[in-house]
Amino acid sequence: MSRARPGTPVVAPSAVHDRFPKCLFMMNTIVLHGLVPEGAAQDEADVLVQAGAVSTALAALGHLPRLLALNMDLQAAIDELLGIRPRLVFNLVESINGSGRFIHFAPSILEHLRIPFTGARADAILSTSNKLLAKRLLDRAGIRTPPWFEKPGGARRHPGSPFPAGTCLVKSVWEHASIGIDENSLVQARDAGDLMEPILQREAMLGGEWFAESFIEGREFNISLIEEAGRVRVLPPAEILFRGFPSDTPKIVGYRAKWETGSFEFRNTPRTFEFAAEDEGLLRRLSEISMNCWELFGLNGYARVDFRVDGVEVPWVLEVNANPCLSPDAGFIAAAARAGLSYTDVIDRIASGARCG
Repeated sequence: MSRARPGTPVVAPSAVHDRFPKCLFMMNTIVLHGLVPEGAAQDEADVLVQAGAVSTALAALGHLPRLLALNMDLQAAIDELLGIRPRLVFNLVESINGSGRFIHFAPSILEHLRIPFTGARADAILSTSNKLLAKRLLDRAGIRTPPWFEKPGGARRHPGSPFPAGTCLVKSVWEHASIGIDENSLVQARDAGDLMEPILQREAMLGGEWFAESFIEGREFNISLIEEAGRVRVLPPAEILFRGFPSDTPKIVGYRAKWETGSFEFRNTPRTFEFAAEDEGLLRRLSEISMNCWELFGLNGYARVDFRVDGVEVPWVLEVNANPCLSPDAGFIAAAARAGLSYTDVIDRIASGARCG
């Protein structure tokens, strides 16, 4: 997919005016995303799919959307924003220069310029995107998150839990979208030495910072939330099923399950919104914990909380995503559709909740 140049209108003004009454003021809106290089991997290029779909929905809602790609030349972005003077910025930035550790730069700039933008504030984006920081905050708030190990100082412990001996999952501190997660991410750990080696290997091979957390054997759930007229609505819970997985294949939503459409993992991890009556109590707890996460991190607009639930139905928060994917086939959009919301409805609600920070 080709990448639009910064400032290029997504919908020609004449085409938009043909679809809407001439007396209607067109809201000048920027759809902001990270610059995607040619030949980028699918997980990075997916933001262009989101930007296109969001722009189409915004045009239908009476906006005049323009794409703006953000890179590390932040002053150039500031100058362009000041020149365009948008009424609204729809923030889709997930990474800058291929790194998730810069994700909070976009809302920081917009807060500084006092431009209304969608989604979470810079501090919320930072504290949720840094998985170690998020886990510390969850831990202190008494919200269960799997015990974890980070270098170089040893284990960080959940109250009452020992060092995470046993099966651990090695994952990136900053990168999301299951980047770098596969069957080799699972490690049998007896002590810190068993975890340091795979962490250092991942850092050498893939770059960035890595850590390990206890692998929770059990069910996996996604709880999506959206703000409507200042109130947070929990969308229908979704469960990821692991169908026909051989005994030697880990039941994890790794990179292949998310991005490689021809893989066994992608084909056999469907999403379901159908639950038995005996799951009602569990689903209610997941919704309550998700609302607690919203309040803890000070989220805005929309979010998703990912859980594993162990064999005795104890929920563990894996991650809090303050800006979940908005591609038309994404889990967040599927949950919204289950609640009776069209794609345009979702974008309208998110845009309506925009704030200056």
